[in-house]
Amino acid sequence: MSEEKVNEEYERVVSSYYEGRGVSSIISIKVDTKQVDHVAEQLSESDNIEDVFLVTGDVDLIVKARFRDYDHMKRYLLEKTTSLPGIEDVKSMMVITTYKERFNKIDAESCD
Repeated sequence: MSEEKVNEEYERVVSSYYEGRGVSSIISIKVDTKQVDHVAEQLSESDNIEDVFLVTGDVDLIVKARFRDYDHMKRYLLEKTTSLPGIEDVKSMMVITTYKERFNKIDAESCD
């Protein structure tokens, strides 16, 4: 199967899974070091962004965000995040299940 077909199938499955469901996302962002404060400030202005962390390691910023659904997350990343000056790379991960958040354990069975 071609890479394009695999990507199309992935989009179809993920979009149908998250259709009508909120999506929490952890986003790692590589930023031009001279622009990191500006990028962090811009991201912090968005209502979708819960947390922005400057970190050490292979990336510069880790962002926690919430979106209406998968399509909303995808549009946000493509139209708003990647268009900010200074951003070199963006990788996102969708949260499947939350077991503990903000010091509170969450009953995984109630997440269904």
